[in-house]
Amino acid sequence: MKWDWNAVSDFMPYFWDGLKVTLQILLLGSLMSFVLGLVWALLMRAPTRWVRWPVGVVTEFVRDTPLLVQLFFLFYVLPEWGLTFSALTTGVFAIGLHYSTYTMQVYRAGIEAVPVGQWEAATALNLSVRRTWTAVILPQAIRRVIPALGNYVIAMLKDTPILMVITVLELMGRARLFSQDHYQFTEPITVIGVAFVLISYPASLLIRALERRLVR
Repeated sequence: MKWDWNAVSDFMPYFWDGLKVTLQILLLGSLMSFVLGLVWALLMRAPTRWVRWPVGVVTEFVRDTPLLVQLFFLFYVLPEWGLTFSALTTGVFAIGLHYSTYTMQVYRAGIEAVPVGQWEAATALNLSVRRTWTAVILPQAIRRVIPALGNYVIAMLKDTPILMVITVLELMGRARLFSQDHYQFTEPITVIGVAFVLISYPASLLIRALERRLVR
């Protein structure tokens, strides 16, 4: 099949629109997954099982069900209960919630990796619980887990095309729209494939460099 550069040129407006939506989803979804994952991790260390147990059930359920099923539930089932959100809001929430259950495990590992002596030193200095966490434990734990969190950002990026199924016009959605309008598939699909590589590969190299720097 002959490569059509005119089709590439015609697709670029679609591409830039889709890229803006994709990056918006990635930014908001990442922030949500990082914040909510930390909340889950802290709640899982609560002294009472009446807090730990519900959090464990919810996060395990989310982690063990496909993102696609969660998207369909949020977008098509919740409106039957009177809860209706835009496709973009639903997509961001679904990705953020789904990946928060994975970032939770990353945070837990980082917290558990903080030496016991740090906890003992905070106790010896008579620091409050809040001060112990904010000044001693979390700065050390988060520093250790930044590379792992970065890997999940890349995973989220590669999962954004799935939002096309709930009508979010990110990169893949725009490519599909262009293909339906112009009956050309090779050029738009190839362009977005290359775009994902050009974003993901440098990001992975940055994460590796950051990991080497932080483990010193």
